[in-house]
Amino acid sequence: MQKFSTQPPCSNSVAKWIVLACMVLIAACSSLKLAYNNGDTLLYWWLDAYVDFDGEQRAEVKQDINDLFRWHRKTQLQDYIQLLQRAQTQLKGEVTQAQLKADYDDIRTRTQALLIKAAPDIADLALTLKPDQLDQMEKKFAKNNAKFRKENMRGDREEQNKFRYKKSMEQFKLWFGSFSNEQEDIIRKASDARPLDNQIWLDERMRRQNAILALARKIMTEKPSREQAIAQIQSAIRENFARMDSSERKPFYDAYTASTINLVHTVIRIATPQQKAHAHKRMQGWIEDFSTLAAEAK
Repeated sequence: MQKFSTQPPCSNSVAKWIVLACMVLIAACSSLKLAYNNGDTLLYWWLDAYVDFDGEQRAEVKQDINDLFRWHRKTQLQDYIQLLQRAQTQLKGEVTQAQLKADYDDIRTRTQALLIKAAPDIADLALTLKPDQLDQMEKKFAKNNAKFRKENMRGDREEQNKFRYKKSMEQFKLWFGSFSNEQEDIIRKASDARPLDNQIWLDERMRRQNAILALARKIMTEKPSREQAIAQIQSAIRENFARMDSSERKPFYDAYTASTINLVHTVIRIATPQQKAHAHKRMQGWIEDFSTLAAEAK
């Protein structure tokens, strides 16, 4: 049952575009195959909004994205099928929080591996960036942060908890369909039990953004070799993933992850047979889509 995000309401801006495309978070679309087959275009548009590519960069970035999708289709989709099949099996039994934690760790490992795989392409782009493009990126980060504040930090604690609950319910309803009022009350209590400190998430979000900008400026100024740039980017990726395990905020991160896993476990535990059948059917549809996409890559 690894499809529910236990990540905080923020994202690594380099990681986001990889995960957006390669982890197929766009699968929430009514047609996974349609979303996946157009993912390269969506990813290009997303990146362009941050960087505003020039004429020389466009062709190379599009080729890199195409190569990444080709690799992903050939090497990763069968794994996704196995993950979904495992989730279907878990639905039939009594899934434990330990299993959900293992699923979360699995996704985290896969996400890091995808970023490491993409590091050469990220380095190629970084080596071509110009000062005005970094300015554009910085402005985009600021705009995204303003949106985060508006959505996640509006009002008092009750209002912020309500917004977070509504975002979680969007995911749960995608998988299980509708819930009764009694079920929603139980889910709301489990949701509100999670630690709430959106300032921490905003601080971490801005820390990562500043680190990305600093590394991009360093590469632009020092003009290292491609191999050196790749190594610097891979090191930054690993450091970012390690931060949640070693920073001064580890107790908060651990509590947030544990309580979110408990939230997911609560939803699965109180789901009716009909709701579980709804989730099983959705997973089966995605399994069939992934199978078709993987076969097309051969």
